[in-house]
Amino acid sequence: MGAAIEVRMLERGDCLRRLAGGGIGRVVYTDSAMPAIQPVNYFLDGEEIIFCTADDSKLVIATRHAIVAFEVDDINGQTRTGWSVVGIGEAYEIVDPTRLAELAARLPESWTTYPGAHTVSIPLQVLTGRNRVLAGGIAGCLSTRPA
Repeated sequence: MGAAIEVRMLERGDCLRRLAGGGIGRVVYTDSAMPAIQPVNYFLDGEEIIFCTADDSKLVIATRHAIVAFEVDDINGQTRTGWSVVGIGEAYEIVDPTRLAELAARLPESWTTYPGAHTVSIPLQVLTGRNRVLAGGIAGCLSTRPA
C-alpha cells in the first residue's frame, strides 16, 4: 500500500506562481455544444494566460469572448503527488498593436507555424488549485516548476 496523501487547497498567489513557469497547458472550451480540450504553449502576463492560435483553429473561434477554462498540472505518477491549477475566464483576442508589440518577445516558441496567428488572453477571473503531498507535510513531487 502506498503512502498516505493529503490534498491541500492552494491560495491564489500559489496558483499564480505555479502558472508563472509557462509551458504547456490545456484550454477547455465548447465546440458544437460539446466540451473540447486543446493543449497550448502559454505564458502568464500578470493574471492573464497568453497563447497563440491559427486562423483555421477551432480554438480561435471558441475564444472570442467565450468563457473557457485553463488547466496546468505537474503530477508524479509513481507517488501520486503533485499539483493542479485551473483558471476560468472570458477569453479574448489581443488586437492592440502596442500590447502585441510588448508581448511579442515573451511569446513561447510555437510547435507549428501559425498562418494568420491570433494572440489570445484568458484573464483569470476564477483561479483554484490543489496540491497533493505525502501525509505529514513532506512534498512528494520534485518539479522544475516554481513551487
